[in-house]
Amino acid sequence: MNRRDCVLYALDHRPTDPIPYHIEFTAQALKQLIEATKNPEIEKEIGSFLHYAQYWGWPTEEPDKPEYFKDEFGVVWNRSGVDKDIGVVDNPQIKDIAALDYKFPAPDTIRLRGDIETLLQTRKDQFTFMGFGFCMFERAWSLAGMENVLMAMVTNPDELEELFERICNYFIVLVDIALEYDLDGIYFGDDWGQQRGLIMGKANWQKFIKPRMAKLYARVKSKGKYVIQHSCGDCHEILGDLIEIGLDCYQTFQPEIYNIAEVKQKYGKQLCFWGGVSTQQALPRMKPKELQEEIVRVIKTLRSDGGLIIAPTHALPFDVPVENILAMAEVFQNQKRFLS
Repeated sequence: MNRRDCVLYALDHRPTDPIPYHIEFTAQALKQLIEATKNPEIEKEIGSFLHYAQYWGWPTEEPDKPEYFKDEFGVVWNRSGVDKDIGVVDNPQIKDIAALDYKFPAPDTIRLRGDIETLLQTRKDQFTFMGFGFCMFERAWSLAGMENVLMAMVTNPDELEELFERICNYFIVLVDIALEYDLDGIYFGDDWGQQRGLIMGKANWQKFIKPRMAKLYARVKSKGKYVIQHSCGDCHEILGDLIEIGLDCYQTFQPEIYNIAEVKQKYGKQLCFWGGVSTQQALPRMKPKELQEEIVRVIKTLRSDGGLIIAPTHALPFDVPVENILAMAEVFQNQKRFLS
């Protein structure tokens, strides 16, 4: 069984040996790991069962403003602070949702095709997919500001629905292009949760976001591909909705937010879970041996009948000690020894 087969088994809720794993790094965390190990190939040697590229606007550095990046939507991201990978919005493009005079850019389909073709040329025996981040709620607030989008759900719902519809139609074009290629699935990234509950509440999520995600999922399912959804935070209220519209795999599965055993029992026959190793608590705070014991606990809790891609719950931030990264990789690479 190769790595792709293991992921397919997990997605289809069949037991796998080994359990597929993945580690994603922020630029800062990977730099620290390479410097500490003096091994520029360390990420490749740790390995992964997943192979993917992500689109979220292709930010490029502003020529006269170091650490400021403008994406193709005209949004400038300030990365001069702690967050060097995404940053914070410097200049929302939509000043008044009620007016909604923003014009979406023409999708750079040539660049998208190039990225996908490179992705396919570099895959080995891994499960391969294209990711689309900031694809709905995050795209709306990056354009108009978080507070404005949340207020518009009450004050200007019709205009906000129009904005979400335009965002959806923009991403349908990109998703349809990706589906022309021999990919295993499509990943959508859009943060809806906070530490407890949804940022916008269940009713607003169902009104503004669910119908558009349903359209995007339907495009993917019509081609027989898998749908993966990333959302940080507590999304327990809508896991049933996501299953209803066709979700196969939910990422990220945070043990400090969810009772992972209860959620596995309730949804484990319908959802595959990607994550489980806390980047909020376990990875930055535990000692290496304690961390390994926690990883074993999570795997044993979630591995029954497949349905698990074990991984950190987010791209590794800079505050995770190098020894903990290596301790985690040791468990992932030596599952028979740790799980026996």
